[in-house]
Amino acid sequence: MRTRTLGATGPAVSLLGLGAMGMSGAYGAADRTESIATVHAALDAGVTLIDTGDFYAMGHNELLLAEALRGRDRDGYLLSVKFGMLGAPGAAFGGPDCRPEAVKNFLAHSLTRLRVDHIDVYRPARLDPAVPVEETVGAVKEMIDAGYVRHLGLSEVDAATVRRAHAVHPVADLQIEYSLISRAVEAEVLPTLRELGIGMTAYGVLGRGLISGHWAPGRSGGEGDLRGHSPRFAAGNVEHNLAFVEALRKVAAEKGRTVAQLAIAWVAAQGEDIVPLVGARTRERLAEALPAAETVLTADDLAAIERAVPAGSARGDRYPAAFMAGLGVGN
Repeated sequence: MRTRTLGATGPAVSLLGLGAMGMSGAYGAADRTESIATVHAALDAGVTLIDTGDFYAMGHNELLLAEALRGRDRDGYLLSVKFGMLGAPGAAFGGPDCRPEAVKNFLAHSLTRLRVDHIDVYRPARLDPAVPVEETVGAVKEMIDAGYVRHLGLSEVDAATVRRAHAVHPVADLQIEYSLISRAVEAEVLPTLRELGIGMTAYGVLGRGLISGHWAPGRSGGEGDLRGHSPRFAAGNVEHNLAFVEALRKVAAEKGRTVAQLAIAWVAAQGEDIVPLVGARTRERLAEALPAAETVLTADDLAAIERAVPAGSARGDRYPAAFMAGLGVGN
């Protein structure tokens, strides 16, 4: 698989990364054996970047990855870890905590759960309004200097926060939602990243399955599926949004690709500084996603995709209202 570099100071990674959140129940029940097999298949296919969060099922995801990565060459993969979201029994979230002492505490737990001696890219999951980002970044910098972290990343912050963080320590990449139906980053955030030489790891490239070509009105992922609370999947909105998927399906068919492959390839085509994260939790979905890394989109292809899914055409926020206020950009 081809590689890309995360910004001017970050590591070289595979063109596609693997997002592991769905392997810990975020989108309904997941099979542990299949999840581990999917991680193995991704590594065998040349995927080197694996993304997780210490709060994904409150440590479950990191423990799962530790099992999946056991025996693998530590230099053969890179771990991107988000931290800072407080939880409680019953899957309740208590908001962000990015105090310097908390940063180091979270890191110590992640190193233990993942059974590694360093994290490749370490990033606060959300901006903590009670803690200046300079203090949070300063703590990560200390851990970089101590050898426990290799690179600083950010997640879901605005352009001004990117500048403030980058002034303390070089930022390798910003992880943020970016897809055909979530393009708010294009206005200010993406130009700022390029000005400063910072890469992007794009999550939600299939809109949590909404633009995968596999979703249908009335479908449910079952108990624990976060999409049951997503405005874009709500009745009235989902039918509107799936109409764009059908238009995209026609373009994909002409290209000899599936809808998912085309949607992932579109994100990758937006710049060599962007690495799409694929949230596959089965080998079948991973196998479908991988050809996107080799899909070349022409100017005519991109124009046809734009006509099928115009910018800003999706209906509904990308998160429930309670979470939108914590994001650096909108939809």
